[in-house]
Amino acid sequence: MSPNLTSATLQRARGANLSTFAQAQQAAKYILARTRQRPRIAVVLGSGLGAFADSLANPAVIDYRNIPHFPVSTAIGHAGRLVIGTLQGVPVAAMQGRVHFYEGYSLAQVIFPMRVLAQLGIRTTILTNAAGGICTDYHQGCLVLLRDHINLQGSNPLIGPNDERFGVRFPDMTTVHWAPYRAFAREEARHLGLDVFEGVYAALTGPSYETPAEIRYLRGIGADLVGMSTVPEIIAAAHMGIRVLGISCVTNMAAGILDQPITAEEVLETGERVQGQFSALLNAVIPRISADLTSPTQSAPEPPQTASAQVSPKANGPAKKPKRRGR
Repeated sequence: MSPNLTSATLQRARGANLSTFAQAQQAAKYILARTRQRPRIAVVLGSGLGAFADSLANPAVIDYRNIPHFPVSTAIGHAGRLVIGTLQGVPVAAMQGRVHFYEGYSLAQVIFPMRVLAQLGIRTTILTNAAGGICTDYHQGCLVLLRDHINLQGSNPLIGPNDERFGVRFPDMTTVHWAPYRAFAREEARHLGLDVFEGVYAALTGPSYETPAEIRYLRGIGADLVGMSTVPEIIAAAHMGIRVLGISCVTNMAAGILDQPITAEEVLETGERVQGQFSALLNAVIPRISADLTSPTQSAPEPPQTASAQVSPKANGPAKKPKRRGR
């Protein structure tokens, strides 16, 4: 056996025949063995926004390459590290970067990190991204809270056999963009003097940027922003009963709005420029979400099985037979 093979590589080979649920549990157990923190809030940091994770206290930093079965980020501006630490005493798991459909991963692989976060005990996730602004009220560098989304990636990450240990066959999407958390963000942005909008995010596959004609079409169907990520993770979160606060940074105005080309360098530069405002908003919102999660009136459903709790011997057994419901 080659000495250059990492433990994660070996575990990937050994786990090739495991169910996705068992793989997610294996990855979560690897992570939990490297930190004493048990976060219930996760933050996924998009292009140019990864510096927030560096502010967490007492961090455990884990490279995605070392986590069993975990996909590895290849996109520019995505460091590919999981950082678990505390923010004002609140345990937080922060992903410095994600993987995208356009990188060649399947949608099941794109949402695997969300599966793992659920196994860590995460109940709320803050999903961030860099996006192109379609709404002309927006300006470069502004922050937009997502109130809804449009999936235009041509597929759905839940297609295929359903494992009810993750969630139901037909998850409802009505309230996944959790309105009370948007209200928290609006209130805290007002206190901070930040210019924050709300909008609808459309997800395309990329990696090419959109054409002016596509932007006109997107505006016509109700999109305010456009990007190449986030929606698969939102769908996975809904499947597992995880509440979502989505925040986009408008790193550029979409094609045809300004008379200039769009570049990846512009996207990263703008994301880095607004890091201070972005981090200030997260610093204010996360403690409020934490207080909500620990409130006696909190009604967010707990996942039936997680790696952070005792798991019965049946947890890695065959999945339940899916119920035949739907339209």
